[in-house]
Amino acid sequence: MADTEQTYKFDVKMTCGGCSGAVTRALQKAQANGPGISSYDVNLDKQEVVVNGSIPYDDVLAVIKKTGKEVRSGGVVPKEVVP
Repeated sequence: MADTEQTYKFDVKMTCGGCSGAVTRALQKAQANGPGISSYDVNLDKQEVVVNGSIPYDDVLAVIKKTGKEVRSGGVVPKEVVP
């Protein structure tokens, strides 16, 4: 199987528990609707969303943007290289 696990980190403007809850619910729904997202963490204090899975970056970005929250930045977290 060619799908490899990736970690994506997003800087998302979330000002309250309702904001982080909306993002959490969107990711929860995406995870339940099919393979791709293995885990996620929504951190209101850091205004950060971390997603692990084999889902393409653009698909995760679209899920978060559907909530109406501003995604200020995002990208793939490089895997640690173990010598």
